[in-house]
Amino acid sequence: MSSPYAKNIRRVGHLDIPGGGQLVVRDGIAFIGHIAPPYGTSIVDVRDPKNPKILSQIMLPDMYSHSHKVRVTGDLMIVNSEMYNRHYLRKGLEMAQTIATLEAALGRGPTDAELAATLSVTEAELPGLRAVGQRGYQDGGFRIFDISDLTKPREIAFQKTGGIGVHRFDCDDSYAYISSEMPGFQGNILVNYDIRDPTRIENVSKWWIPGQNIAAGETPTWNGVRKRLHHGLRSGNEIWAACWYGGAYAIDVSDIRAPKTIAHHDYHPPFPEPTHTIMRVPHAIAGRQIALCVDEEHPHDVSQPHAFLWILDVSDYKNIKPISTFHVVNPDLPWARAHLEPDGSYGHDVYGPGSHQFQERLRRDNILYCTWFTAGLRVIDLNDPTKPKEIGHYVPEPAKGYRAPQSNDVDVDDAGLIYLLDRDNGFDILEMTV
Repeated sequence: MSSPYAKNIRRVGHLDIPGGGQLVVRDGIAFIGHIAPPYGTSIVDVRDPKNPKILSQIMLPDMYSHSHKVRVTGDLMIVNSEMYNRHYLRKGLEMAQTIATLEAALGRGPTDAELAATLSVTEAELPGLRAVGQRGYQDGGFRIFDISDLTKPREIAFQKTGGIGVHRFDCDDSYAYISSEMPGFQGNILVNYDIRDPTRIENVSKWWIPGQNIAAGETPTWNGVRKRLHHGLRSGNEIWAACWYGGAYAIDVSDIRAPKTIAHHDYHPPFPEPTHTIMRVPHAIAGRQIALCVDEEHPHDVSQPHAFLWILDVSDYKNIKPISTFHVVNPDLPWARAHLEPDGSYGHDVYGPGSHQFQERLRRDNILYCTWFTAGLRVIDLNDPTKPKEIGHYVPEPAKGYRAPQSNDVDVDDAGLIYLLDRDNGFDILEMTV
């Protein structure tokens, strides 16, 4: 079965499975981190790509956390633990401070109507948010599983972090490079852990944007968690860190216990979407040293551009320069307007035709695979980095009961099979036809 909205790509197999935030494919096995509890992580046999089969699933004990990110190294699988629906439920965690701020401004306790207006919620939502504030959140961190038996993953460690927990991260055989909130810091920072003995995990260092360390007296120059680490990717002795509305940083970790900033590039303002992922390409392309940077689509003023891909020349760390960008602009796509409300404004139920995430590994053929929410998967030739060229695309149909596809993450195996994960529901296995 192939999508009618495809170019040079066809579907090989499909699995109807709850949607996810990240997938990793290794040796014919796909590891899927699910967005919504109680689903945690699925391990799927894709060695017969026409007939993918679930080998095992880790289910979560409650609805408070999700484990939507996953990495694999050797016989270890690492998953995150983060507050589910965090952007909304944080209002409950911060309610006491919100009330105190209102009391100081009003000279009295706020009414429910005033509190609801400040939190941008309805009065009917206040009891549930108060319950969140009373319960708090203590489950942020990451878990390590022994997956030597793929049918029976066995938890061997839980490392608690702080705040609302761990988001996306990177790892290798020795270290986990974790994006998490931590006590004393405002927003996610980089926390590096030694995992060589997963039963004795050691926090070896931290890195943060100047202004985040409020416990040490730093004062952020931004509101809330606008500037924070989304996640970092290790490349040699560097970690390249995407920091939301703080742009991108390069961090020297040749001494893992003393990380230090060596480069910074920020394009906010004027561009409206946050920096989601930056990846240093380990080899030169057309004689240039390149980093690839992708923003994440969010609801925004419709007069502003959708999120897109940046190609950066990083030959000079003191003068990082964009040399090209790649956009999807196709009003004929069947779900190009699915994110819009009847009045033409950007809604909150569907992410529109903007970028999200690329495969976090670029092979020597310099072909990049990147998800684009309602615009599906885009395959981009970067051999001339000044003129990125689309050579294929695939837009899946929406899952049953959903208004539009939400292509969220992608991986590609050594044989060239492409694995595409929807945010809401569905897992596709694809192949190029040229």
